[in-house]
Amino acid sequence: MRSRPISISEARPLRPCALLASTQPLSAVGGGLRDFAALGEGEGSSAILSFKADTVVTPPFGRGDILIQRLKQLLRILTLPFKAATIVQENLPEKHVSTLPQFENQVRNTHLQVAIISRPSQQNLLLKILLLLSFTLLCRLQLFGAVHPVPLDPKTDSAKCIECHEDKSKGKAVHSAIAMGCLSCHEIRATKETTRVKLTTATPYKVCLTCHSDKDATQIKGKVHPPAVRDCMTCHDPHTSANKNQLLKATSGEKKDNLCLTCHTQGLNVPTGGSRHAALDMGCDTCHTTHKTGERGKREFDFHLTKDAPALCLDCHDVKEDKLVKAHQGQPFEKADCLSCHDPHQSKSPKLMQAFLHNPFESKSCDTCHQPAKDGKVVLTAATAKEVCVTCHSDKAEQIEKAKVQHPGAAGDCTDCHDPHAGRSPGFPKPDSVSVCLGCHNDQAEQGKKVHAHQPAFEQGCATCHDPHGNSNEHLLRVAKVNTLCLECHGPDAKPKKLESEHLVAIFDGTVKLPEDYFRKVPIIPLKFGAGHPVERHPVSDLVDPNNPSKVLKTMTCLTCHQPHASAQPDLLVKDQANNQAFCKSCHKGLIGSGTASGTGGM
Repeated sequence: MRSRPISISEARPLRPCALLASTQPLSAVGGGLRDFAALGEGEGSSAILSFKADTVVTPPFGRGDILIQRLKQLLRILTLPFKAATIVQENLPEKHVSTLPQFENQVRNTHLQVAIISRPSQQNLLLKILLLLSFTLLCRLQLFGAVHPVPLDPKTDSAKCIECHEDKSKGKAVHSAIAMGCLSCHEIRATKETTRVKLTTATPYKVCLTCHSDKDATQIKGKVHPPAVRDCMTCHDPHTSANKNQLLKATSGEKKDNLCLTCHTQGLNVPTGGSRHAALDMGCDTCHTTHKTGERGKREFDFHLTKDAPALCLDCHDVKEDKLVKAHQGQPFEKADCLSCHDPHQSKSPKLMQAFLHNPFESKSCDTCHQPAKDGKVVLTAATAKEVCVTCHSDKAEQIEKAKVQHPGAAGDCTDCHDPHAGRSPGFPKPDSVSVCLGCHNDQAEQGKKVHAHQPAFEQGCATCHDPHGNSNEHLLRVAKVNTLCLECHGPDAKPKKLESEHLVAIFDGTVKLPEDYFRKVPIIPLKFGAGHPVERHPVSDLVDPNNPSKVLKTMTCLTCHQPHASAQPDLLVKDQANNQAFCKSCHKGLIGSGTASGTGGM
């Protein structure tokens, strides 16, 4: 049977209602579908759907999707803000809307059903309204331009602008663009009634890039200072300033006067008994060059240093100074990495000691591992560093030797991977918890160059998920199953243990320690019975035969969809794919629009 097109006549709107959506293919018998209405959930509000009279909808039969041939005018539904009419499939659990009595007979024989998606709570609605208003106010000047108080010709020159805005052209540090003319960054739009002045691009950042293209964060492979990623005016005045480089404030001084301390807190909250680096009073740019970037993973570029340590430290500190030689108990330190033992900003300990200290070093028991230096060289208490280490850490030596899955890197000297004195993270990996592995694992170093990196891999370190000393699991994973590993952080039952005295949290039964704010950045997946990601009821583990639970129909883990380390696209999807329907169709061959739909998706 072939149904004829449906003509939907115009109807008048009534009071607001919740969002309406069709859940089945449209068809009609008789004179065509006209008006129907819906009741808002829990309230008596209602509305009537309204189409223009020339709208024609042809409902194909035998398919689960709905084709709309032509819809010239917008569907007019008086709805709550931020909602739109949508078409959904019939098997979704929405609530159906009954027709008004006067139209019941007309619609009784149709396949049209209407669903209500529950309106948001009043609190959420208010929050959305406030966010929209805030966004509108922020964007208004850029998108529509500020209304100019007097009419202007669109070709007005800079001299005219300076008559009123002379302050924008004078100061200790004037932006070089001022000499290029106001219209190099601004444009004038004039009508008979209004003159508006706006930027030549949609955002200030894009204006800056027209000249400063070398600062384009999307084209820089290394680590970019976060404010420079989105908004230059976080730090710079676009016209003039009393500070070099048109900075809003100086890079030194007290918090209220220091631009860097607007975001950073180094040196502000030194614990009792701790220490603070005097170089902070000289200004942050003494050691840092904010826009300096380069190869990711190198400290000089990751922290935007003027030069790397120890060369940077030696600009101020003389290694031959008697006070320094005595502090290091006569051990040679001229070529040592100062930052392996010292924090460059502040510390909870005296002498700017790093956050994590090896017990013999912390207690100044240097003779536990060292003999007096000879000919300017370090002399250990045993023939090799590993022999020194195993006198205390014999359990690790046994683990390395007997592990079913061994790590070749752990077979060498302990000091190949660990600093023997101190470090920024537990275990004292050197030079840091990420780079310590990348020196050997070049393939993962290449992964780290991608735009989107997994936090544990390239911020916390490989040892978050892998046991570097060996165990019985494939790839040295902390646990046997991939999903168990991922859900330790991302699962709804994730319960990291707080170590308040250390300002850390622990996972995997305390074997891995992370910064106390680590989980602020971790998305939690709302799984129930092994399903619920990326959408409700979507499985994340093996699909089994319901008639034979021991039979796996399709193997599935988190790695079916995601890469564990990094991706060129958000969400770390496999093969650097974008998060869209094309990705989903790689498994779900029967998705609507794929050309093979039969009403159900395939796996």
